[in-house]
Amino acid sequence: MELLDRIFGKGDKAGAYATALVAVAEAEGNLGKVEDELFAFAKAAEQNPELRQALTDETLPVDNRQALVRDVLGPRANKTTVTLISFVIESGRARDLSKIADAVVRLAASTREHAVAEIRTAVPLSDKQRERLQQALSKATGRTVEAKVVVDPTVIGGVIARVDDLVFDGSVASRLEDAKLALGS
Repeated sequence: MELLDRIFGKGDKAGAYATALVAVAEAEGNLGKVEDELFAFAKAAEQNPELRQALTDETLPVDNRQALVRDVLGPRANKTTVTLISFVIESGRARDLSKIADAVVRLAASTREHAVAEIRTAVPLSDKQRERLQQALSKATGRTVEAKVVVDPTVIGGVIARVDDLVFDGSVASRLEDAKLALGS
């Protein structure tokens, strides 16, 4: 329990749900896949107001909101992922889905003694780009880093990476701002 308190803080409900979800995914033998899919779905819901509203609208029957998850994820997602997201919705925690997903990622990485990097980019990264970015962040932080990529259309070129409290901003917008400051404008 001490490790969980250090990771999530005492009384953190997202952490408690994350602990349960990680335990289920580990028991099913597919934690890595579930972790990635849960994170991607939560970030997509966070960025899509219509999806977020549909998932969190408690005036809609739970069955309808769970059916939406099945429709959105379809056969592409692992069955365990769909079941766990449905569980979160049924438990009345749809509003906390992103926090729970973040906690799942942190807990899973912590058990592997890794750090998590949230990478924001305007376009999906290839496996090779993701691997190179993980290696560069591992070197920069001195820790083994696992990259979780969020496609974010507000990022104009380049990437923004966050590892714990460290932010590495390699976006075009950041570079333009730096150039503007250097030119004294």
